[in-house]
Amino acid sequence: MKIRVSILKRIFKVYTILGKTFGTWLSPIITGLGNLLFKILIFLGSIFDYLLLLPKLRSTKIKNPILIVGNPRSGTTFLHHYLTSHGLGTGSQLWQMLFPSIILQKLIKPFLPILEKISPTRHHSTAAHKTSLQSVETDDASILFRYLDGFFLYGFILSWDTEDLFDWVDPKKRDTSNRDFNWLESMWKRVLISNNQTRIIGKLFSISANMPKFLNHFPDAKILYMVRDPLSVIPSGLSLVTGVLDKKFGFWKLEKEKRDHFIEKLYTALVELLKRFHYDWTNNNLDKNKIMIVHFDRMMKDFDGLMSEIIEFTNSEMTDTLKSDIYKTAESQRSFKSKHKYDLEKFGLTEQKIKDDCHFIYETFLNANEN
Repeated sequence: MKIRVSILKRIFKVYTILGKTFGTWLSPIITGLGNLLFKILIFLGSIFDYLLLLPKLRSTKIKNPILIVGNPRSGTTFLHHYLTSHGLGTGSQLWQMLFPSIILQKLIKPFLPILEKISPTRHHSTAAHKTSLQSVETDDASILFRYLDGFFLYGFILSWDTEDLFDWVDPKKRDTSNRDFNWLESMWKRVLISNNQTRIIGKLFSISANMPKFLNHFPDAKILYMVRDPLSVIPSGLSLVTGVLDKKFGFWKLEKEKRDHFIEKLYTALVELLKRFHYDWTNNNLDKNKIMIVHFDRMMKDFDGLMSEIIEFTNSEMTDTLKSDIYKTAESQRSFKSKHKYDLEKFGLTEQKIKDDCHFIYETFLNANEN
């Protein structure tokens, strides 16, 4: 049965979760009022966009987009940054998702250094994922900013609830595809205009659970799906989220019962994302000609060979400058040693549990790849 969750219900739920979990009853009200004024400002900016830029908005099309998909910490950020910074296309910067109006962006851009100092990105776990207002980021954030909804909302807030609220963001139970994809298309058009580019390179980890409908909406898209050993990607993803929450709310000082409940919900959601893509892949629900499986280990050991295949797959151009940079990056990748060590016990996990829960990833993508 399909469910409906109104914006008022989401607001009330977020408020009660923050209050009950972290004891913050007043600050969310102040933040909410600030967001209301923020929404009004964006609405006015959007009106001016249509009044002053309607012909440009109408003529701008999302053609042959490249989309990077995969669980958080599977190498999506590195690949996203590399492709967007080397001329294959452009991506959405965080501040462009916060201020999705071309007119507003022109007015706000001179003040970005000041805004950077008060940005929520200061709560981000920089050891795991360095970010800023001007960094190219996952487009999942735009769904959170626009609708207070989506997998980001579940991962950071809804997972705390005593009730299992995964259905709120599950496209099988509550399908917001048309709303979300129409919004992404509108935002991406503005990004192309603002950045003076013709091809968008997006990153959406949530599309793992809804890729067939994404490809129906963007039929000429090329998908780069990242695969990394669950023994690395699962604890790394948990470390990323808990690191952000620790900076903001002191996660590791909370009662163990609360922490364990949250980690269990988040772990289950991360595994479910892997399951959803695997199901669509193995049951021929996807046009595999539009999807390239990108192995994290190969990105580290054979970056130049991998990039040659990505360039061909995405119908991009391999310039001499790009070829030279790929070679240099490949040398750097081969010598890279991660400084991050993840204690599975800290998250109540064991290697065997992760292997058992994610056996399908090993069977289809990892062990098969070794043979």
